[in-house]
Amino acid sequence: MNRFVKLLNFELSRFMKIYLVLIALTIIVQVVGVIVTANSYMAEANKMIYEEGLSQAQFIQQYRSMSFLRFARSLWFMGPIAVCAAALLFYIFMIWYRDWFGKNTFIYRLLMLPTARINVYLAKAASIVLMVLGLVSVQLIILPLENSVLKWLVPIDFRSDMTVEQVVGWDYLSILIPQTFTEFILYYGAGFMAVSVLFTAILFERSFKWKGILLGIGFVAISGVIMLSPLLATVFMDHYYLYPLETLGLEVVLGLLVTAVSLWMGHYLLTKKITV
Repeated sequence: MNRFVKLLNFELSRFMKIYLVLIALTIIVQVVGVIVTANSYMAEANKMIYEEGLSQAQFIQQYRSMSFLRFARSLWFMGPIAVCAAALLFYIFMIWYRDWFGKNTFIYRLLMLPTARINVYLAKAASIVLMVLGLVSVQLIILPLENSVLKWLVPIDFRSDMTVEQVVGWDYLSILIPQTFTEFILYYGAGFMAVSVLFTAILFERSFKWKGILLGIGFVAISGVIMLSPLLATVFMDHYYLYPLETLGLEVVLGLLVTAVSLWMGHYLLTKKITV
């Protein structure tokens, strides 16, 4: 366990500078965005009321009152989240390939450490999960700040106030910030499964080169078909025999199976097919 923790700390420290930039980008862009969005709304309100002669009630009826969701649907809010998601998706691949293509082929030094090779695999996977959770935590922390800035800039007569709980229960935010512990386990368990599948696909490529690309793509495709099999059953069968709760249970079992196979195959490739 101590060696695993050291490997995990090592992986986190290697990405920390970029990770801090992502956090700073999210905070700065979103705070600036809520200011710009609120000021833009009030500028439009002043123009329509004082120049076009609309009453306050007519303006609100035509343009609707300002709420946090207006900002949450804007590029100011979604843009940093998309950038962070893209950066971490790219890092899923870079976390392996930089060790192979670095100046000293660092992967061989990692695999020669006096610890089980699966710890290298798990440390890399855990670092991805922890960074995702860290970014989500930052988002959850700054939401009340952004909500307060919005209330400060927009008079109460022009806005519809929302609590942070209402905000995080909206659309894609309810996936990033689950409402219950069960949803948290399901959503982030699915995320860990996806990471493990991609890691194993990468190891197929590293183990078998060009043939490994096809093997990796095939592994990802088979994993996807397994997870989608309950949905595919509803398409090809005239009658679907499982209730929603039973379908959810089946998906959980299939997810655990795909994750277990991915971990086992990744361990096999690291120990049997990648030599140092």
